[in-house]
Amino acid sequence: MMWLQIIIYVCVALYFLTLISVIFNVILENRNPVRTLAWIIVMVAIPLVGFLFYLYFGVNYRKIKMFSRKGLGDMKWLQYMSEDQKQLIKKSEYLQRRDTVAVRKLMTLLLNNSKALLTRYNQVEVLNNGMETFPALFKALGEARKFIHLEYYIMDEGRLLTELKKILLDKAAEGVEIRIIYDDVGSWSLSKSFIRELRAAGIQIYPFLPVRFRQFARKANYRNHRKIVVIDGVIGFVGGLNIADRYVDGVPGIGIWRDTHLKVIGEAVTSLQVIFLIDWYFVRQELLLNKDEYLPYVQADSNVVVQTVTSGPDSDWASIQQSYFTLINMAKRYVFISTPYFMPGETTLNSLKTAAMSGVDVRILLPHKSDSKLTYWCTRSYIEELLDAGVKIYWYKKGINHCKVIITDGIVASVGSANMDIRSFEQNFEVNMIIYDRDVVRKLATDFANDLKDSMESTILHWKFRCKRERVYESMARLFAPLL
Repeated sequence: MMWLQIIIYVCVALYFLTLISVIFNVILENRNPVRTLAWIIVMVAIPLVGFLFYLYFGVNYRKIKMFSRKGLGDMKWLQYMSEDQKQLIKKSEYLQRRDTVAVRKLMTLLLNNSKALLTRYNQVEVLNNGMETFPALFKALGEARKFIHLEYYIMDEGRLLTELKKILLDKAAEGVEIRIIYDDVGSWSLSKSFIRELRAAGIQIYPFLPVRFRQFARKANYRNHRKIVVIDGVIGFVGGLNIADRYVDGVPGIGIWRDTHLKVIGEAVTSLQVIFLIDWYFVRQELLLNKDEYLPYVQADSNVVVQTVTSGPDSDWASIQQSYFTLINMAKRYVFISTPYFMPGETTLNSLKTAAMSGVDVRILLPHKSDSKLTYWCTRSYIEELLDAGVKIYWYKKGINHCKVIITDGIVASVGSANMDIRSFEQNFEVNMIIYDRDVVRKLATDFANDLKDSMESTILHWKFRCKRERVYESMARLFAPLL
């Protein structure tokens, strides 16, 4: 009995020493004070559960460099970065003079924080919803001659995946090289038989950060949320749509799945290809960045200027969050935002309120119904203070709004995989395209205006008199926002 007591005392002492060291480490990370205090309270109030929760959600892998692959990416980016690119931005040689003054800081920021090269000779087509995206994607895949590279967060069993599989098997039989990266958590339902069938045909398909026990693995929190397709190095696709039937069929009882994707031809495809090849190196330790056949560098006839920005736990900077912050602050007339999940953090939140109170027309489109209850209620917790500041809030009622689009003053827009929330800003691997072209931006603004017609606007009077139960749900969900 005495030995048992001694063992218990030793275990308890070791646990509290570990807990103290973890708390000390959280403090030394110099995070946002609110987030630091939130983690300390959780670990002290619920000792064992809070400690495990921190290991699962809280470890800052950007700080500890768990994903150390940036050096590899930077070397290749530097080969494609002309030495005078910053000078070209300063000399305003890419855009009309009236536009460059407004966007020059954003261009320079993205060049510095994520090596986002400014590419000029591009053709960009905006694809709305699955009804436009998948026919265009499958047609381009069917015309592939050399290689196909796909990277998706979700690859879900169903009609679309079956059609995709048939195309890929046919192209593999023709000798086309095919590589696929799927996120192991997002594509948790992907069957082993599907993977075996593709591999038997010579297709290379592998998971990003495989997780054996999803509910216990800390890596489950750091996911590859990117959606990238590169075909022969000539055509690229990027945006918000995954491979799942709901992107075409909608959600029963809710409505359509509203989303935005891009088809790109030209120099920017090289940027998407480099991103994929860096991720491929991380997954397979196979270096393809030094092979010219995968980087043909094709220029389109059109003159659409694009920067492709990435962020994730492997980044030194929260690049996409910084781009959103800049897009909001540079607005003189308006900024339109469409996002399915809205947990912006204090910096982005204050920029939105400041812009609205300065006379900028700030409009945010959110889903009236969401596929995530916690984020839905957390999103609602920000609404009252935004309305008080003059921000206009709209709720999309035709279905689930899953678009990730920001439009500023009709001259620049962002489209991609990143939501306006802490997870996209700090934890997930994301990719967005920043587009400096009035015609493309006008198309995105028109689509946004059409979405507003299928939405309901909130008023401050109505919002202040919502029921107390909703307020409780919102406040409870808001408590968890710093931890997510």
